[in-house]
Amino acid sequence: MSEPLPEIDNNTQWTEILGQLQSLNNRVTYLEEKLKLVSDLDRYGKLQSLLMAGKFKEADLETTVVILDAVNKSRDDLTPDDMTKFPCNILKVIDRLWQDYSDNRFGFSKQLTIYQEVGGSLDTLRAQNTQVLEKYGDQVGWRKEGKWQGNNYDNWDFSLSAPVGCFPAIWWKSPYGFKMATFCFIRLINCDIS
Repeated sequence: MSEPLPEIDNNTQWTEILGQLQSLNNRVTYLEEKLKLVSDLDRYGKLQSLLMAGKFKEADLETTVVILDAVNKSRDDLTPDDMTKFPCNILKVIDRLWQDYSDNRFGFSKQLTIYQEVGGSLDTLRAQNTQVLEKYGDQVGWRKEGKWQGNNYDNWDFSLSAPVGCFPAIWWKSPYGFKMATFCFIRLINCDIS
């Protein structure tokens, strides 16, 4: 049986207790922020190292790992519906890393800009307009001579000479095809990735 709390009969004691509670709350908040920082370093550290070293193929593959780990899914389990709820902060960090280590040539924001430049919009995404997606694929080098190059991935150019907006790329490949691509672009727009 726990002991009853002592009676407090003056305002000074209440003020001291409230001050202690506020101090404790501040310390908990501080520790939570530090834990999040450690978690973020763990989540993005390998991706950052690969990008810093210019290992774009490995970074592209690691981007997929980060995305799937964030939602605790496998590639085949990640659905378009999952993308509608994907954490914006994770997409923004991945985008920033790709931008920072590619001289702003790669990243989600670059991909979204190119999609819009070839006529893409929320309306074309909602309509799942494959013609706009094909123009986008042509622009970023994912299509050549009218054919998607996903099966030729190992032979892509994984340097800064690759087409602008080309990466990250492999995570876009999905059993849901165009539907996943449209949901991904919608999420980038809703997350204000720019």
